[in-house]
Amino acid sequence: MDAVADKVLTARGLRVAFGLPGGRTARAVDGVDLDVAPGEIVALAGESGCGKTTLARTLLGLEKATSGEVAFGGVPLGRSSKALKAYRRQVQLVLQDPSGALNPRHTVYDAVAEGLRIHGIGDDEPGRVADALARAGLRPPERFFLAYPHELSGGQRQRVVIAGALVLEPSILVADEPVASLDASVRGEILSLLLRLKEDAGLGALVITHDLGLAWSIADRIAIMYLGRIVEQGPVEQVLTDPRHPYTRALVSVLPGSLERAQSPVAEPIVLAGELPDASRIPGGCRFRPRCQEVASGNALAVLGQCEGEDPALDAEAHAAACHLVHARMAA
Repeated sequence: MDAVADKVLTARGLRVAFGLPGGRTARAVDGVDLDVAPGEIVALAGESGCGKTTLARTLLGLEKATSGEVAFGGVPLGRSSKALKAYRRQVQLVLQDPSGALNPRHTVYDAVAEGLRIHGIGDDEPGRVADALARAGLRPPERFFLAYPHELSGGQRQRVVIAGALVLEPSILVADEPVASLDASVRGEILSLLLRLKEDAGLGALVITHDLGLAWSIADRIAIMYLGRIVEQGPVEQVLTDPRHPYTRALVSVLPGSLERAQSPVAEPIVLAGELPDASRIPGGCRFRPRCQEVASGNALAVLGQCEGEDPALDAEAHAAACHLVHARMAA
């Protein structure tokens, strides 16, 4: 196994279900396969409530999978505290809200050094903290050692959070909406930082986002999630300029700017019917069918029986979609 393959984060058949009052069960993650390797950025996109954050938490070992497997370098994620500790040194979380992620009573130095202390890494703590801050774009790093979070800008706080992950020299970052709370002027700086870390250090990242424009600007691959499942995935340029699944087509159709209709085969904005269903009431057959514009327009009549009877799986293509109509078109 080569050096990159030895550090790939994988999920296979991952399911996470939560019991609800009244005997109902919410299937928050409902059969997901996903890979993230060092040196690549994968965007996980979809509406709020589709299961993105639950999937991320399960990949980090913060939620227990109901079934399926999370593995790193081919080794299944163990549940012992020792196994989780070793795993989390390699796969680090970057939270959405840097203000909430940082203890207001801790200096920047202590915030970044915390991971070293948890993992018992005692050699050259000041040097490791300074290096992590510098890699995160806070220079000169010693200037920030004694600063407190309230003394920093939002962008600087997010860089401190990223430095706290980098200090452990991980292979993969899991970043949940990493720029959602930042001003537009700062968002580009943080995204550029993630790209630079990828290029300079071979760091991989799973970036959870509802913003396809962000995915376009930063990701190598994208996975579109709907109601607990990935319904389309592939190279980001292919997926966003040639969306195959009706759900992806709807998301792309309302993108502003450079990805709007000039680059997309979607001619007009598509308004999805209704709201995202509750994860405890997933429709039978294709879970997207009640909101599908192809079904509503009659374009899917040839496969409507399948749409009503079977939830489609992702096909085996590099640019894959979980849609009976797409499968029929590809086979024709």
